[in-house]
Amino acid sequence: MPAWLLPESISDVLPAEARKIEALRRRLLDRYRGCGYELVQPPLLEYLDSLLTGTGQDLDLRTFKLVDQVSGRTMGLRADITPQVARIDAHLLNRQGVTRLCYAASVLHTRPAGLLATREPLQIGAEIYGHAGPEADLEILELVIESLKAAGIGQWRVDLNHVGVVRAILAGDAAAQARQSEILAVLQAKDAPELTALAQGLSAPTGKALRTLLDCYGSLSNAAQRAQVSQALEALPQAQQAWQALVGLAQSPLLRTHPECELTFDLADTRGFDYHSGMTFAAYCNGLPNAVVRGGRYDDVGQVFGRARPATGFSLELRELAGLMPALAPAAAIIAPWREDAALRVAMAQLRAQGEIVVQSLPAEDKNADQEVQEAQEFACDRQLVKRGDQWVVEKL
Repeated sequence: MPAWLLPESISDVLPAEARKIEALRRRLLDRYRGCGYELVQPPLLEYLDSLLTGTGQDLDLRTFKLVDQVSGRTMGLRADITPQVARIDAHLLNRQGVTRLCYAASVLHTRPAGLLATREPLQIGAEIYGHAGPEADLEILELVIESLKAAGIGQWRVDLNHVGVVRAILAGDAAAQARQSEILAVLQAKDAPELTALAQGLSAPTGKALRTLLDCYGSLSNAAQRAQVSQALEALPQAQQAWQALVGLAQSPLLRTHPECELTFDLADTRGFDYHSGMTFAAYCNGLPNAVVRGGRYDDVGQVFGRARPATGFSLELRELAGLMPALAPAAAIIAPWREDAALRVAMAQLRAQGEIVVQSLPAEDKNADQEVQEAQEFACDRQLVKRGDQWVVEKL
């Protein structure tokens, strides 16, 4: 096997792509800071019992594990940053009021999350702790919309769900609770025949309600579809309450001011069921087979760290989103010759302090000294530093 061959679903990021990713990362973090979000940087790995506590089986399966040679304990390479941020809020910051935190870093997955997905996503996200009301959920949804706008995405779809619907259906049936993981997997796969077979071992009302969920998807702007779902859940007050909370959120005037965002619902989307506690969402863009943003409410996670706090937030896959952006034009740059000249060093330093890109042509024996600059596709050298008299000046090429 060639030494340069990388593992499956792992890839290098080359200059053109890296430049787009970094430009978007800076743009988003600046936007989050402007909204009052503080940046945190959790470690790449930590003890497994801290990293996975309260997160469910799905994250466990996606986490690489290793033994710490110092302590002998099992550690994990993070597959998601949100649980780490929840730990920071609950255990380290220990604030009483509302806390807004954001982050941007790589995670590692044992398997790709979807078709053509990388196993090393670059996550960027934001979380709100300490507020249980829908206002925090709305702020997070608006921040998601602003993030997609910042990437220049023209149109996208946000699928909403509420885990309270499925929990209300399972709550009254002990047999359903015992087979919860099977039911969730079948719902997620939208496998109607398998769900019908599973329903034979459940109470008739539970089976009927679960089968109904497969048809509970559509546009939240469609009154007829909303009424159909309300009618299907009318025998389950808690499920009805969760559904109405979702509808109320989607009908907020704040979200209706973004016509480029289509709000839909899918009550059979069970991803994150063990982790989330309320509204969940996933954003999809044309050109990507996987959700580029996922998030929702997860009020119960901080409790395992000794401090239960209401929490809601999202994480965005920065590499995939940056891939939808048009190629950036090469950055204008200045060519400078290679000389041991103090005045030249001063001139270059001054130009760089002003934000200019100054590239020195290194001496070469067998080729044009400017060739390396010409091959740097991320820079368009349209000016040069030349010495006129005793001064170094910038002139057009």
